[in-house]
Amino acid sequence: MSLVTISELLTRAEAGGYAVGAFNCNNMEIVQAIISAAEVERSPVIIQASQGAIKYAGLGYITSLVREAALFSEVPVALHLDHGTDFQQVVNCLRSGFTSVMFDGSHLPLEENIKMTRKVVEVAHAAGIAVEGELGRLRGIEDEISVSERDAFFTDPQEAVTFVQETGIDALAPSIGTAHGRYRGKPELDFERLHRIRELTGVPLVLHGSSGVPGEDIRRAIELGVRKVNIDTDIRQAFVEEIRRVLASDPDQIDPRKVLGPARTRATEVIREKIRLFGSNGKA
Repeated sequence: MSLVTISELLTRAEAGGYAVGAFNCNNMEIVQAIISAAEVERSPVIIQASQGAIKYAGLGYITSLVREAALFSEVPVALHLDHGTDFQQVVNCLRSGFTSVMFDGSHLPLEENIKMTRKVVEVAHAAGIAVEGELGRLRGIEDEISVSERDAFFTDPQEAVTFVQETGIDALAPSIGTAHGRYRGKPELDFERLHRIRELTGVPLVLHGSSGVPGEDIRRAIELGVRKVNIDTDIRQAFVEEIRRVLASDPDQIDPRKVLGPARTRATEVIREKIRLFGSNGKA
């Protein structure tokens, strides 16, 4: 099966009231884990690569791995650029074969974010590729911030309307209280803000920083209009912990297959759990 766009996946998710998992990959084993989990669960899936992953593995390798995985898979697969902050990087991904891109201009003033995101949308839509935009900023998990400072980093619902209308994005990633990396304590999500943004914009919403967010909060976010849920840290943690376990039990092991194979299996298990949580199992 050839790669599909996230617009196709999110349209179906909207009709079915579920979310599609967007899982970050960094190497072959994680790509295989994502595909294996999606196939067993009969779920559509989004495989995404960050700029860091592309720098590590190489754009050609990432694209080839995912294209190969999708070609022999019976479930719909999209290849997505996660947190692209450079216009040229976005163009490179489009040329390479990505079927979806995210431009993250959340660090920019609103007008500049709109300008740059609209520029990406114009190029991507001309090629039939969907675009995700971001408004608001996710704080680092070690930051100590007051309520007023916290709100300043969250997405303003009225600004979200302007942003969506003036850019023409296909999906919006709002900032409602999640963070990238590991959480210390329970994240506090602003569900009322999420509801208002969805109500005013009408576009599919994306939940970033979802690793470590309690399942009940994920389910509630999906009920309120989240149709794409990003997972990275939970996969990395499971993968690396299994490597540590294998090497601790067999310190003399030098066969990468016997180290990375179990890590791939563990990552597959974690991804299957997420797919069931998002409600996309059986929807392929």
